[in-house]
Amino acid sequence: MREFTIGELSRLTQVNIETIRYYEKIGIMPNPPRNSSGYRVYSAPYFERLSFVRRSRELGFSQPEVRKLLTLVDEHKYTCAEVREMTVMHLSTVRSKIKDLRKLEKVLANMVSECDGGDIPDCPIVDILSAVPDADRKKPTTTGQPFS
Repeated sequence: MREFTIGELSRLTQVNIETIRYYEKIGIMPNPPRNSSGYRVYSAPYFERLSFVRRSRELGFSQPEVRKLLTLVDEHKYTCAEVREMTVMHLSTVRSKIKDLRKLEKVLANMVSECDGGDIPDCPIVDILSAVPDADRKKPTTTGQPFS
């Protein structure tokens, strides 16, 4: 069985060495055995697990979600239905975030359209960002200055 140093594992999985060590520290990755010189020695199962973790994180699964997926896999007690349900819940969260980002995009696009990018110090974007929402208008500031 092929063995890897942490540097090789990092390069092959595109996961930073510090991240690999962090995953070991928090228990997402098991601590690998060490060779006679004291260096960590990783084998194919470590590569596969780290690839699984990296891809899960790329798809936006949180650390607790990754940990739960790994627990299901490690204990060989998962069903496809359980993994699907977790993915469906994650998909719902992603869709909600996309909806919020679309609203944010619209607000920012409107702000940009109000500004011609001129050389004068008056800027409609700063004015919009400095505006006090109606609910906060009755709250007095202690100094009367907007940025204190």
